[in-house]
Amino acid sequence: MGSELISFMKVLLISMVSLLYCYFIAQKLSKGKFRLISFLPVFSLFLVLPLYVSSAFLSSNISFFVTWLTTFKLILFSFNLGPLAFDPKLSLSLFVSIAFLPTRIKHNKTAKYVQNHDDLGNEPRPKLPLSLPAKVVIFAMLVMGGRHLEIGGPIAKLYLNCATLYFYLDMIMSLSNVFVRSRFGVEVRRPFDEPYLATSLQNFWGRRWNQSVSETLHTAVYQPVRYEIGVPRWMAVVVVFVVSGLMHELLLYYIIRAIPTWEITWFFVAHGLCVAVEIELKRALGKRWRIHWAVSRPLTIAFLVATIHWLFFPPLLRIKHSPSG
Repeated sequence: MGSELISFMKVLLISMVSLLYCYFIAQKLSKGKFRLISFLPVFSLFLVLPLYVSSAFLSSNISFFVTWLTTFKLILFSFNLGPLAFDPKLSLSLFVSIAFLPTRIKHNKTAKYVQNHDDLGNEPRPKLPLSLPAKVVIFAMLVMGGRHLEIGGPIAKLYLNCATLYFYLDMIMSLSNVFVRSRFGVEVRRPFDEPYLATSLQNFWGRRWNQSVSETLHTAVYQPVRYEIGVPRWMAVVVVFVVSGLMHELLLYYIIRAIPTWEITWFFVAHGLCVAVEIELKRALGKRWRIHWAVSRPLTIAFLVATIHWLFFPPLLRIKHSPSG
């Protein structure tokens, strides 16, 4: 335990020094390829940092928040885009906080191409508002329920696992929001928008689930592929999901340190293809595409839960039941 804590402190120190370097080197180099090249040593460091710890909890969080999100934010920052490209310039402490934490703040340099995207307007009020303490209590109840209760068979357990994953992520990201808002007095955005109320896969992935990742992938992957390369919209959407799948697969590798089985990647590829089909159907049918929420909402959640059970959870459950897990 002591050696693991020392390793984590080393990772934290390396990350902090790396961000200090990026912050100050950006003041010397204008946006573009030279700034991007100057960040390459940092990207290389971030790629190996999760390997310095053996704990699944620490390695998964380092790989998600640093290797994935922070790297993508710095890539965008190379071109003066994304959450780190604030005008006026961010203070050093706020720069580090936004780089490390999955917190979104309102500003005008998130994207190069203006879209009809949620981050350009006011957030809708939640229909089922839950405070942070309520989320913590619900998460604790779900964890205890999953460990000590035998309820309703495998289907109920599957929904319980999905709800636990959601409330864990929402709780962690909400805590990040509380820290940034209280420490710096800036306006922050909700990390999730009630994903259990999604009425389609496009609605779920594009506007409701993990908006920090969604916004980052939209700016770093979708927009360059869609507008710089010029591929059709549906193809750019599939590329985004492929990248997301590969990043999740990398995250899993850091946890198990074994050759990937690619099930998680296929989960995102399947959802990307389904979202692409949905987009094209909506374009072809126009206003004729109308499905009442009472039908579309349960169908969307059922499809999500079924595919999570089929492709997403099996690698995670194998970790849990392995001799070393």
